[in-house]
Amino acid sequence: MGYRPDIDGLRAVAVLAVLFYHAHLGFPGGYVGVDVFFVLSGFLITGLLLKAIRAGTFSFLDFWERRVRRLAPALMVLTAFVALSAPLVLLPEDLTDLGGALIAQPLLLSNVYFWRVVQGGYFGDAPEIRPLLHTWSLGVEEQFYLFFPIALALLHRHFPRRVGLGLSGIFLASLTLGVAWTPVRESFSFFNLPTRAWELLMGGILAWWLQGARAPLAENLRVRQVLAWIGLGMVGWSIFFY
Repeated sequence: MGYRPDIDGLRAVAVLAVLFYHAHLGFPGGYVGVDVFFVLSGFLITGLLLKAIRAGTFSFLDFWERRVRRLAPALMVLTAFVALSAPLVLLPEDLTDLGGALIAQPLLLSNVYFWRVVQGGYFGDAPEIRPLLHTWSLGVEEQFYLFFPIALALLHRHFPRRVGLGLSGIFLASLTLGVAWTPVRESFSFFNLPTRAWELLMGGILAWWLQGARAPLAENLRVRQVLAWIGLGMVGWSIFFY
C-alpha cells in the first residue's frame, strides 16, 4: 500500500477532534475520533498484512518489530516524562496508581489495568490524576496487533476463499458482544478488545474487500469521491452533534 494522504488527513481530523473535545472547545462528540482512529488502524494494518501474506513474505517477528519501532520511541519519552514529573504534582496515593499504569503499559495491558481501577467511566473517577489514562486505546491496538496477524494468517492458510467470511464473523461477534454488554458491563465494554475489535475489523474488512474488488464501486473515481464526502460528513456530524 502506497502513501495515502487522505488517510493522513482523516487521522488529523480524528486526533484534533479528540484534543478539542478534551479542551472543551465546542466539539461535544469529539471523542469519536478514537473510534475513527481504530477503523483507520484496522484498515492500514490489514492491508499491509494481506499484501505480505499473499506475497509469501509475511513474518510475525518482522511485523511486531516494526510496530515496536513505530510506537516505542514516543511512548518511552512520554512515560519517562510522566514518571519523572509525577512526584512533583501528585499525592503519594496517586503515585501508587501511576506505578500500576507504568507497569501495565509495557505489558500491553494498559486498557485492562484502567478497566480494573477506574470507577464510573473514563471521566468518572478523577482522570486529572491519571496522566496515562489515555493509553488505554493504545493497549487495545497493541493487543489487536498481537492476535490479529495470527488469526488472519490462519484464515488465509486454511480457508483462503473464506477470509472475508471469517473476518465478518469475528466482526459480528465483537459487535454483538459490545451491544449486549455496554448496558450491563459498561466499563469492560469501553476499555477492552473483545468489545472494541469490531471497530478495527470494520477497517480490516474494507481493506480486504478493496484488495480483491474489481467492481465499479471500487474503481469509479466519482463514486469513491461521493462516498468519501458522505463519510467525512457523517464523521463531522458525529463530532459536532453527539
